[in-house]
Amino acid sequence: MKTLIMIDVQNDFMPGGSLAVPGGNLIVPVINRIQSHFDLILATQDWHPVNHKSFASNHFGTKPFDRMVLHGSLQTLWPDHCIQGTTGAELDKNIESDRIAAIFRKGMDPEVDSYSGFYDNNHALSTGLAGYLKEKGANEICFCGLAADICVYYSILDSILEGFFATFIEDASSPLYPEKFDDIKCELAKVGVRFVHSRELLAD
Repeated sequence: MKTLIMIDVQNDFMPGGSLAVPGGNLIVPVINRIQSHFDLILATQDWHPVNHKSFASNHFGTKPFDRMVLHGSLQTLWPDHCIQGTTGAELDKNIESDRIAAIFRKGMDPEVDSYSGFYDNNHALSTGLAGYLKEKGANEICFCGLAADICVYYSILDSILEGFFATFIEDASSPLYPEKFDDIKCELAKVGVRFVHSRELLAD
């Protein structure tokens, strides 16, 4: 079963959003074009409570992109983003969503961040995504979305830990830190991730 997972294609990660990813809007038409290639399409959605501990606003004397130790782990402090029920948390209005079979929300525990679509950052709480994919008979998963170097990256790593084969669609994803992304790609290549361009999928 050809499976696509769209990671966090949400308003707050688009240009003008509170945690904008460079070129985030440019991946939307690409994602729309490739949907017809897949049998199963899923999405993830950051869905934070307003008191989430990963927000700099919830720590006196800190500012966005500072780092601190939170519950024994190093945590980047983010601008408030993707707060439950807000426009910023909604999927981008230009994403064709009719074929999305299910949306898996993450980051709901105010005490721990959740980059991956499969688990929180402590690997203590599962979203149920792995079980859903296995029940559907998915084997190889294509990933796209935002941000390529954070939530897409950690979702891919967890998919491999769960026994799936992972493909990264390069032009359907965009990193928060483009200057560091080559290092991330090297890490993914080391664990067997396949890299493709959308035109390769459409040519199949």
